[in-house]
Amino acid sequence: MLVLITYDVNTETNAGKTRLRKVAKQCTNYGRRVQNSVFECIVDNAQCVELKAILSDIIDKNLDSLRFYYLGNNYQTKIEHIGIERGISADQVLFL
Repeated sequence: MLVLITYDVNTETNAGKTRLRKVAKQCTNYGRRVQNSVFECIVDNAQCVELKAILSDIIDKNLDSLRFYYLGNNYQTKIEHIGIERGISADQVLFL
């Protein structure tokens, strides 16, 4: 399923900047960045639960925010994009 993850991490302190880097790194492990604080992640249910737990443990719930949008398996018809693309589609394989 495609899950769109967005986050807003307070970076007024060094601890906040560290949290921001950790959140971005974890999201990169599961999907692709489509905007600065927005990731498209194609995951199964277990991976989704795992990622949500990891991110929840990183953020400061009094200062930061996470949002998960569950677009499901038929997500191709639910996305419209205008402008330049960043990288490859979330469901494509990287060739080295």
